[in-house]
Amino acid sequence: MSEPPRKRDKAVDVPELIEDAAASWHNRLGDEKLAPEHWETAPEDRIPFLQKIVYGLGAFVNNLLAAAIGGMAIVLNLGLGMNPALVGLLGALPRLTDAITDPLMGYISDNTRSKWGRRRPYIFVGALLAGAIYIVLWQLPGGKSESFYFWYFLTGSFFFYLAYTMFATPWVALGYELTPDFHERTRLMGVQNFIGQIPYLIAPWFLWIMTNEAWFQDQISGAAGLAIVIGIVAAGLGILPAIFLRERFVEARKEGDRSLGGELREFARGMKITLSSSPFLKLCLATFLVFNGFMLVSSFQFYVIIYWVFGGDQALGAEYAGYAGTVGAIATFAVIIFITWLGTKIGKRKAFFFATGVSIVGYVLKWFTYHPDFPWGVLIPAPLIAFGLGGLFTLMGSMIADVVDEDELITHERREGMFGSIFWWVVKLGMAAALAVGGVLLNVTGFDVALEGAQTAETLVMMRAFDAFIPAVTSLIAIWAVWSYPITEQTAHETRQKLEARRGEAPVAEL
Repeated sequence: MSEPPRKRDKAVDVPELIEDAAASWHNRLGDEKLAPEHWETAPEDRIPFLQKIVYGLGAFVNNLLAAAIGGMAIVLNLGLGMNPALVGLLGALPRLTDAITDPLMGYISDNTRSKWGRRRPYIFVGALLAGAIYIVLWQLPGGKSESFYFWYFLTGSFFFYLAYTMFATPWVALGYELTPDFHERTRLMGVQNFIGQIPYLIAPWFLWIMTNEAWFQDQISGAAGLAIVIGIVAAGLGILPAIFLRERFVEARKEGDRSLGGELREFARGMKITLSSSPFLKLCLATFLVFNGFMLVSSFQFYVIIYWVFGGDQALGAEYAGYAGTVGAIATFAVIIFITWLGTKIGKRKAFFFATGVSIVGYVLKWFTYHPDFPWGVLIPAPLIAFGLGGLFTLMGSMIADVVDEDELITHERREGMFGSIFWWVVKLGMAAALAVGGVLLNVTGFDVALEGAQTAETLVMMRAFDAFIPAVTSLIAIWAVWSYPITEQTAHETRQKLEARRGEAPVAEL
C-alpha cells in the first residue's frame, strides 16, 4: 500500500521529541508488569512463504560475503605471512567509511523515487557489483611484498564494501516494511535468518578448501578459485529480492529543499533523530557485543584448535574446526526455529535473554572441552554457542521494525533505510573490531607463526582464555543493555492502531 504524502514540520524540535518519547516509553515499561495481551496475525498481514524464502536469499548473500571475507582473511597470514595486526587492519579500516556510507545509502534509499521503488534498484545493482568486485579482490598476484598485498587488498576492500552497502542496506530496509504485524515480523526474520545461516555451515570449511592440495597449488590460488564461486553465487541470488518482492511504502518525500545543501541537512537531521532513539541504541549496543564476541571467536578459535588441540597441525586443525563450525551451523537452524516460536510466546526481549544466556554457557565450556587429549571436545560447546547468533538475528530485525513504527508515530516519517543502515553498520563494525582485536590479541599472546607447533605454554593459555571468556563477558553485557528495552506486543499494537488511523488505513482487529 502506498503511503500518502505527509506534510512535514521543518521546525521539528528533536530534544522535545526525545523527551516526549522517553516519557511514553517509561510509562510503557511500567505497563509491562500487567498481564500481557496477545493478538493473532491477520491473514492479510501474513507474508507468503515463497516471498519469505526470496527475502531470505538476501540474507544468504549478505552472510556469505561477510563470512567469506572474514574467514578467508586468515590466508593473508598463513599463506602470505602477513603480520596478524595488518590482517586485522584490513578488516577494520574499510569499515570506518561505513560510518558514513551506510547511513547515506539508507537515506538515499528512503528518499528515492522511481517506477521500480525505493529499494529494489539498489538491491539489484549492488548484488552484481559486490559479486564482481569480490572476485577481483582475491586474484592476488604472486611474488609481491607485504606492503603491496596490504595496499592492494585495502583498496579493493573499500570498493567491495561500497557495493556491499548498496545491496545490503536497501535489502534490510525492505524487510522492515514487508509486514506491519508484530509476530509476522519475527517469523519473517526467523525464515531469513534460517536461510542466512547456510553460509555459516559452509564457511568453516573455506580454509580446508583453500588448503586442499588436490584442488589448488597453494592457499593463495585456493582463495582465488573460491572467490570466483562465491562472487557468482552472491550476484545470482542477490538480485532475486529485487525482482520478486514488492514494497509497501513506495513514495519518497515530495517536499522540501532538494538541493545538495538541503539534502545534506535532511540527512544530518535524520541521523540525529535516529541516533536519539533509546530503544534502538539498546539494540545496537547488544548486537555489537554479541556479534563482536562471536566474530572474535570465529577468527581466533582456528589458532586455538590448530596450535593447542592439535599441536600446530594446520590440516588436521582446520578439519576439526570445520566439524565444529558445521555442528554449530546445524544447531543454529534448530535454534532459529525454536527462538522464533519462543519469541511469539514469551516476547522478543525475554527470548533474547534466554538465547544469549545459553550461548554464554557454551563459550565458558570451551575452556574445559578444548583439550589435546580429547580432540572431539571441540564439538561440545558449538550447539550452545549457536544460540547467540541464532537468537540475535531472529529477534533484532523484528524488534527494529517495531522501533521504526514508533519513530513514525513521533516524527511522521519512515526511516527503515536509516535505521537498518546504522544497525548493520554496527554489525559490520563488530566484525571489523573482532578482526582487528583478534590480530592484536594474537600478538599479545606472543604467537609466532614461524614456531609452528612449538608455541610457548603462556601463549597457549592466553589464547584459550581470550577465546573462551571475552565473548562470554560481551554477551553478558548485552543482556544488561536490553534489560530495559520497552517495546512489547501491547505497545506495538497500540502504535500500529494510531499509525493506521492516521494514514486512513483499515484499523487493526481488536480481541
